[in-house]
Amino acid sequence: MIGSNVVVAGCALTLAVAVGLVAHEWTHAVVLRLARVEYSVSYLPGRTDGLLALLTTRPWAAVTPRPTGGEPPWTLRLAALAPFLLAIPVFGLAAAGYMTTETPITAAAAIGWLACALPSPQDFSVAVHAHRLLERSADPTTAATSRAD
Repeated sequence: MIGSNVVVAGCALTLAVAVGLVAHEWTHAVVLRLARVEYSVSYLPGRTDGLLALLTTRPWAAVTPRPTGGEPPWTLRLAALAPFLLAIPVFGLAAAGYMTTETPITAAAAIGWLACALPSPQDFSVAVHAHRLLERSADPTTAATSRAD
């Protein structure tokens, strides 16, 4: 019985991370849409390798804002830090008493989901340097360069 709980908890953790990664990007997109900032969403960007590379080396989804330069910096900052909102349901379930040591499957799923609620280092970079991104977007002589390589 204990062995099956561990396997199911591991599957719940994996599923929560998979769904949470996509939800993480959707939170960026929702805030950008509400702020009327143009953006593009790509799923499984740059996938030409095998299954291992599919899961480990590149993002599963990516939101790329395309600001015009006239937007206030707080919109990009808010969009960059929006994944923190994913923690609210988990903390609500914990406050209601559903996250206990007697439910390891639920706890594993919550841990995976909370891991996706953390903004990435790139998200923090956008939050700190949003004004620079907007300045580059407003200047037509500077071309935006990709840092995906």
